[in-house]
Amino acid sequence: MSTTSARTSYDLERIRGDFPLLSSTMRGNPLVYLDNGATALKPDPVIDAEVAYLRDISANIHRGVYELSERATVLFDQARDKVKRFIGAPSDGEAVFTKSATEATNMVAFGWGRKALGPGDEILTTELEHHANLIPWQELARQTGAQLRFVELGEGGVVTAEAVAAALTARTRIVAITGMSNVTGFMPPVTEISRLAHDRGAVVLVDGAQLVSHHPVNVAELDVDFLAFSGHKMCGPTGVGVLYGRRALLDAMDPLLYGGDMIVRVYRDHADYRGAPERFETGTPNISGVIALGAAVDYLEEIGMEAIARHEEQLLEYALGRLDGVEGITLYGPRGVRRGGIVSFNLGQVHTHDVGSVLDNEGIAVRTGFHCAQPFMRHLGIHGTVRASFYLYNTRDDVDRLVEALGRVREVFG
Repeated sequence: MSTTSARTSYDLERIRGDFPLLSSTMRGNPLVYLDNGATALKPDPVIDAEVAYLRDISANIHRGVYELSERATVLFDQARDKVKRFIGAPSDGEAVFTKSATEATNMVAFGWGRKALGPGDEILTTELEHHANLIPWQELARQTGAQLRFVELGEGGVVTAEAVAAALTARTRIVAITGMSNVTGFMPPVTEISRLAHDRGAVVLVDGAQLVSHHPVNVAELDVDFLAFSGHKMCGPTGVGVLYGRRALLDAMDPLLYGGDMIVRVYRDHADYRGAPERFETGTPNISGVIALGAAVDYLEEIGMEAIARHEEQLLEYALGRLDGVEGITLYGPRGVRRGGIVSFNLGQVHTHDVGSVLDNEGIAVRTGFHCAQPFMRHLGIHGTVRASFYLYNTRDDVDRLVEALGRVREVFG
């Protein structure tokens, strides 16, 4: 696909043609890939961008005065500009490359949190969170003496602005919340939550690993202070993520790692560090991954994030309608609220892994288990679910295949 030709309609067939794996088989059946909540498939332009760097350049960045190094540096810096535009970051230096959304959250917890929190301060989060947006705060609370507190969840795992307002106190220092649940697809009202938190003097970190991949995001409109997300969930490669932070907050943070390329001057007993984002990117980064992430941004922008979100919303509505008719199924998550394209369910008393194994034999890839969200599973009173998660290339036929395969599960397990 050319990244210069703008699309005027959602050409699903053409999109699917950009993803080589979609023409493959699994267990001898045509592949139906419904594990996009874990990682997305990669289109040809992204694959080509990473291969081109490795094959034609392969030099380090920022350190060489020769042509190959200069070309690598230009592509790396262009990728940062693309990411900055993609999320609406208002200022230079506010997009830091990391290895993952998990690392980005840890950078805030220990680079900012160790300095900002003390005994009696409060960290506010929810039971809806992925472990990557919970365990760092547990550890920060343990190290600083701060208290970890939770917003009360509504039916189906809903987080309301009213519940957040009730949980906020004068001691709340940070609100750490998902932008979109990786279990149900529920999307909390982030803009309202940010306003409430800022009124109390707290900062807001959003785990955007699911949100940024599937919906238009503008950090200025959301008014968040930090946003963490990963490249591999948005058609990019694994091993690269992004931390957005307000420049003043980044400048006040300590790095998580120390070494080369983050310094201005080094003496025998101390060093002077560079500003953001370089002070957080010590060592040789995942250059090929960053460049490929830039290509993924180009690809998604050409199709249009609003069009992708609309496609997934329509697919979710169709899937819920079809799955509602499956005998013995229990669907999790709220209805009548804003949700992304994720469906979690159980089928009678059949173990999730057994369901997943039968679906695997039918060529259907789903995720089973607790999805790195054990507190939420405990809240729901279950041990895990089967999760089908959609993306820009999924179709109604994929949903129909899933429903048919669930019939096979019932045949196998009675």
